[in-house]
Amino acid sequence: MDEKSTNQHRLYIALVMVLLFGVIVLQYVCPSSDCQLLHLGSLSSKSGGNAIGSREEINDIGLSGKDPYVAEDGALARFVPRFNFTTSDLSRLVDFNIKGDDVIVFLHIQKTGGTTFGRHLVRNIQLERPCECHAGQKKCTCYRPGKRETWLFSRFSTGWSCGLHADWTELINCVPSLMNMREPPKKPTVPSRNYYYITILRDPVWRYLSEWRHVQRGATWKASLHVCDGRAPTLAELPSCYPGDDWSGCSLKDFMDCPYNLANNRQVRMLADLSLVGCYNVSAMSEEERWAVLLESAKRNLRGMAFFGLTEYQRKTQYLFEKTFRLAFIAPFTQINGTRAGSVEVAPETQHRIRQLNQWDVELYEYARDLFLQRFQVARQQERRQAREKRQQERRRLRGRLGSTRLGMGWPVAVWPSDKPQWTETQAGEAITTHLRPPPPPSPEMKQQEGEDGEAVEAEVRLPEWWDLEENSTMEDYMDNVEQWR
Repeated sequence: MDEKSTNQHRLYIALVMVLLFGVIVLQYVCPSSDCQLLHLGSLSSKSGGNAIGSREEINDIGLSGKDPYVAEDGALARFVPRFNFTTSDLSRLVDFNIKGDDVIVFLHIQKTGGTTFGRHLVRNIQLERPCECHAGQKKCTCYRPGKRETWLFSRFSTGWSCGLHADWTELINCVPSLMNMREPPKKPTVPSRNYYYITILRDPVWRYLSEWRHVQRGATWKASLHVCDGRAPTLAELPSCYPGDDWSGCSLKDFMDCPYNLANNRQVRMLADLSLVGCYNVSAMSEEERWAVLLESAKRNLRGMAFFGLTEYQRKTQYLFEKTFRLAFIAPFTQINGTRAGSVEVAPETQHRIRQLNQWDVELYEYARDLFLQRFQVARQQERRQAREKRQQERRRLRGRLGSTRLGMGWPVAVWPSDKPQWTETQAGEAITTHLRPPPPPSPEMKQQEGEDGEAVEAEVRLPEWWDLEENSTMEDYMDNVEQWR
């Protein structure tokens, strides 16, 4: 009976030790509320195999909807940059102070999904003082915390204060003076406000088709001012494409045949500084030279903007906005591809002509898409680096705790094998089992770790390589590709 009781007692002690060690491991691997092991378990059960899969398996997981960032446009997940940008162009992080005097200015280009994004700005951001939106009212009141001052200049907050769908040329000259008039600075000596311009771009062909369908239903933008260099264009400088009140029922051919149609290359024109080409006076220079200047101006202004998004990448747009302004949306953006423009059957030759009519917009969009995806990659890399540094700090803390615990109990400090490039799960389990066995008598080598006065000298605990999820390891690559939306 005594021997049986002794064996049971030893078994209880072993179980308690296993439980304690498991808790320590769990705290290390899952420092946050979202346990990475649980993600791995659920994904491995769905794949029906090992948790660590091949690149093809990982991409399949992403394309099936597990990673909201992968291939939103249906293209391959791997992106190859075409343009070179500076570090300042790619690392967009502004010091937006909503409690101070900073203002976000939304440049809304027609048929780019700007209405949806504008509603996100006034209804879907977590704020200390949310915008006040009432049923039946088109505008919301977006005041700063503790002040009756607005922090957002947009259609749904201040209305079309600088004109219907005001472009960059109009906003840059209108917004500062208008804001100073409505909300005069309390101290004239205080530096002027910081204005952070943002916009949304869209694939030129689908944007053009969407605008045609919008005009075909009777919509017009006659209220647009088109102010440049202090004046609106004359009728000779900006002729109309239709004689009546609107252009309802127009065919796509008629829409494309009008040489004065502002839908052509609209995104370049609305993002460029029109004063560089004499505003709407097309006789100032040749058409080729004019559009080349406008394109470079649009690229320069786009790089200088605090943020821009793409209609085809809703989740990435949300992610970059949150990272740039340190603001969080309440609900995730939704990628909706079933638009009215998408329902139009367009022959390949018609699409080719649309691309020719919008060749400068096509160039701008390719440039913008490259910049956008590079910014996204940089932001994700920075996020992973910060997460890795946090894990390393947690690992150092855990090492110190384990080393202190073992030394305090009089155990020798375990030295883990490190001659293999990566441990399998079986090897890891054997190592843990070996670690939990009762400690052997101190060896001569271990005795050398004692100081001259006989006291133990604290040594570093070397953990197995599978514990340290470095950037290029299989486990890290897997977690990066199946990361869930948080």
